[in-house]
Amino acid sequence: MAARLDVRKTYKLYIGGTFPRSESGRSYEVFAAPARAGATPRFLANAAQGSRKDARDAVVAARAAQPGWAGATAYNRGQVLYRVAEVMEGRRAQFAEEVRVGEGISPSRADSLVSQAIDRWVWYAGWTDKIAQVAGNPNPVAGPFFNLSVPEPCGVVAILAPQESSLLGLVSVIAPAIATGNTAVVVSSKDRPLPAVTLSECLATSDVPGGVVNIITGDAAEIAPWLASHRDVNGLDLTGTAGVEGLTWGELEASAAETLKLIVRPGGAGARAEEPDWAIEPAISRMTTFLETKTVWHPKGR
Repeated sequence: MAARLDVRKTYKLYIGGTFPRSESGRSYEVFAAPARAGATPRFLANAAQGSRKDARDAVVAARAAQPGWAGATAYNRGQVLYRVAEVMEGRRAQFAEEVRVGEGISPSRADSLVSQAIDRWVWYAGWTDKIAQVAGNPNPVAGPFFNLSVPEPCGVVAILAPQESSLLGLVSVIAPAIATGNTAVVVSSKDRPLPAVTLSECLATSDVPGGVVNIITGDAAEIAPWLASHRDVNGLDLTGTAGVEGLTWGELEASAAETLKLIVRPGGAGARAEEPDWAIEPAISRMTTFLETKTVWHPKGR
């Protein structure tokens, strides 16, 4: 038999539940992490290079999906997040291979990271109908009233995904944002986008409504400033600024301040950005940061 040719893939964006090409028509080559110093990089695939217009389209899709997603019961959102974990489990081998070649780690380490990423979806699925009790409370007031503090999603959250942790870190920033009823526009790792692309395929074939998560591959340094200043974005996760040349998280936060966005800063001291240890059990602050508190007054009956 003749030798088989490789099927060289060209991946697309994930916006509004569909897979469009970048409106710019651009793509870039994705290579495996070099096995040793000086080795020739191995070509993996082409990825769409998202643009400012793609980011704007993703925000529009996220805004359209947000009322329906926030209006679903917390229990239902938990079921949906758990379904994502189930779909990922069925594609474990593909995720493990993409993480292995992208991050240059051993097969056993890659498989462990995939397990942790799946478990993280389950962890946040369990929080969807509990976070309101933890973040909200009844307040004592002087007068014949009930006074309740109720957490509500802020709306559309722009997320700069980690550059190094291509799957576990990615899941660890997406899941908390959508667990509480927000929708997300995510800029993936530029050099390691394949797990994000495969995750988008899992989202499309699970119960996540189109537009709840939108994933853009490309250069965060190009796209992030537009998301930071976008007036229809309510929250901004700056975790993925660590390791991006030409991107300063402080400048993005200053730009976001003009529209009063809620912010998650990257790890590290001062202006230096670092990725956190994703293996540690996450704090609920990644959920509560993108919640706003509504106070409800209700008269007491006699």
